[in-house]
Amino acid sequence: MLNFNELKAGVQIIYNNEPWQILESQHVKMAQRRPVRQVKMRNLVNGKVIKTTFHQGDSFPEAELESRRIKFIYHHRGQYCFVYEDKPQERFFLKENALGEQKWFLISNYLYKGIVFNDKIINLDLPSKMVLKVKEAPPGIRGDSEKNTTKEITLETGLKIKAPLFIEQGEKIIVNVETLEYAGRAQE
Repeated sequence: MLNFNELKAGVQIIYNNEPWQILESQHVKMAQRRPVRQVKMRNLVNGKVIKTTFHQGDSFPEAELESRRIKFIYHHRGQYCFVYEDKPQERFFLKENALGEQKWFLISNYLYKGIVFNDKIINLDLPSKMVLKVKEAPPGIRGDSEKNTTKEITLETGLKIKAPLFIEQGEKIIVNVETLEYAGRAQE
């Protein structure tokens, strides 16, 4: 069991019988009141983010999550189809709202780590940065470089981000998964 003081960013707990990951945690003490912990956390099953307050006596079981290698196959109408690496005949689906912004990093036939809770894959565990190919990039206009040093590009997954003017179509770039921002050129 995790107590009030152990609820820090990155910790995974069971809250209302579902696994949650704490995103932000702040200890607050008001005059002549017991201290509270204000927490922002994300539901690992459906991706919902909430803010709540926990009191000093609260305790929670730690979420015992495992990971399993899975392969992304395709998506259709908000459903994302995966198979287990060791059992390719067993397909399962994750909904778009559960994946959230992670959907922008799904490439067909690419292996990912799936988060397992109660013998069921509930979400993905992506690395902090991923390499994606530039699908569309307008030409960089040199005259604009003083005030506008970026341009909007489209990546192979459909994600649109701002990137430097020198990035061209067909290049591979590194994208920060948490912020959805350009992080550099990928080494070929």
